[in-house]
Amino acid sequence: MALVKFANGNSNKVFKPVYSDVFDSFFNSDSFLPKSTVVRIPAVNIAENENQFHIELAVPGMKKEDFKISLEHDQLTISAESKAENAEQNDAKKYNRVEYNYSSFMRSFTLPESADPSKIEAEYKDGILLIAVAKKEEAKIQAREIVVK
Repeated sequence: MALVKFANGNSNKVFKPVYSDVFDSFFNSDSFLPKSTVVRIPAVNIAENENQFHIELAVPGMKKEDFKISLEHDQLTISAESKAENAEQNDAKKYNRVEYNYSSFMRSFTLPESADPSKIEAEYKDGILLIAVAKKEEAKIQAREIVVK
């Protein structure tokens, strides 16, 4: 078996050709690919407190009408679809330029048995989709002091 050593950006610049940096920055940038070919899955934060589970998805640039949230058995599915069309027309040159932008995603989460499926709320605010799933009463942490006899 052979081990291959990679530089990981720590190589000596004297031995590295200057033109490789130019090509790396050109071919590895997102601006090289059209937005329609880049797949974007929103980042998710999941937290809980004593009363609820909180799911937060980072989805900037969308509208609340773009989202579809469904619950089937214990599967919470969040999906979104967004379409945009930009058209420019210049009468002097007699041409149109039309650009389409389409993005969609779907994420599914399995709810624990302690979740109450009848008490799920969603809110879209400042590019963040906030979903609150209440816990069942029997699943909430019951704190009490026990007296030693």
